[in-house]
Amino acid sequence: MKGKWLPLGLYNIISSYFLTPLLAWSFGAELSENSLVRMANFLTAIRLLLTIPVAWGIAVADLLTGLTLFSFILLALLTDYFDGIVARATKTASTRGQLFDHGTDFIFVTGGLIGCVYAGIINPYLPALIVVAFSQYVLDSYFLFRQKDLKMSFLGRWNGIFYFIPLITVAFSRLDLGQDFTDLMEQITAIIAWLLLASTIASIIDRSLAPRRHIGH
Repeated sequence: MKGKWLPLGLYNIISSYFLTPLLAWSFGAELSENSLVRMANFLTAIRLLLTIPVAWGIAVADLLTGLTLFSFILLALLTDYFDGIVARATKTASTRGQLFDHGTDFIFVTGGLIGCVYAGIINPYLPALIVVAFSQYVLDSYFLFRQKDLKMSFLGRWNGIFYFIPLITVAFSRLDLGQDFTDLMEQITAIIAWLLLASTIASIIDRSLAPRRHIGH
């Protein structure tokens, strides 16, 4: 079965880094901290590996079927949801893990949105400003506030979630439900991207004003 559905090397990696530790931990077996950390990091790594096929699939409409593209994005969302849960449940959440998780989210959504720009669906400013916002987020957390972990703002937290929405709507537009549906979903995607551009600018401004509030307290 494994030889038919998955390359043997890939099966072994999945089994070693995730399935075997997860099953053992679920049944109460004592695992090394390294094995537990690998479970959460493996989920994050899946999302990172999906970046290129998703970005390329969005940029070139005929490269992937709509269902395949949607499945990849759904898998990325599931790994984003469960990697944190696994890390907290196994008590292996760490600063490095958080940076890997958030950095992967940044790379994934920015890559997908660049694909949207290449396809002519959204404005070209949003991916560039996301790069600015994420850089500001990391630099402020570690150097301005001297935090040991990333310090997320209210707007930044929600923007990080909403950046996935244009990718989902583009995937919907590729589901072969008729040209009218495709055009509608692409228009919705374009509008969402402009709204996200405004919220990203607001987040950057809010974070720029944070030092004054920090000094005031």
